[in-house]
Amino acid sequence: MQPQSDQELRQIYLFAELNEQQLELIKKDIRTIQLDAGEFLFKHEQPSKRFFLLKDGHVKLLRSSLGGDEKVFEVVSPGHTFAEAMMFMPNSTYPVTAQAIGKCSLLSFEGKPFINILRESPDTCFKLMAHMSKRLHMWINEIDQLTLQSATYRLINYLLYQVPDGQNSYKIEFLIPKHVIASRLSIQPETFSRILNSLNKAELIRVDARTIYIDNVDRLHLYSLGNTGINNKK
Repeated sequence: MQPQSDQELRQIYLFAELNEQQLELIKKDIRTIQLDAGEFLFKHEQPSKRFFLLKDGHVKLLRSSLGGDEKVFEVVSPGHTFAEAMMFMPNSTYPVTAQAIGKCSLLSFEGKPFINILRESPDTCFKLMAHMSKRLHMWINEIDQLTLQSATYRLINYLLYQVPDGQNSYKIEFLIPKHVIASRLSIQPETFSRILNSLNKAELIRVDARTIYIDNVDRLHLYSLGNTGINNKK
């Protein structure tokens, strides 16, 4: 993997406001990581000293119950950072396990130098807080959906989220296993499949193996508005 340019690093919200000197400090300790499918990046309760940027592939953040059931809290996509919040907690541990869904490449950053930069630069610190506040607002909205909205609404909303603005038809390729998406949406896998079949029969989507075709985005959105209740949650 080629060394990261300043321009590439500034695309990451954590580094967007850093000056050249600060960015050089960050670049000194960048590590590249390659993971195979199923390989763990870190596990729940391991000491957290580094945070990560996913370059290629997908990583799931999960917790396992005593019975072995897996709950996926997030599926990280390329271009996104994760585990950065742990920097602000002394002697912290990772609250989840990170596992590669397929082959992945990542950049790894040490948290301590970044914290030192924030201590020396209140302006940079406040700008970062603004970014994190936006992310927190996004998480609160998501909790609302997972706890108050129906499974059908959550699945439709997930599909519509993939559609770029301004398009009324779209093809979605499931790049990650359906059971992982189901867990991420707090839906049982059999319910997930049943809802897809139902939407397919209603001609709101067309399902072809791992591909979903939405021929009329507006119609699917209108249908979702009638499925926001508490029924069929799982």
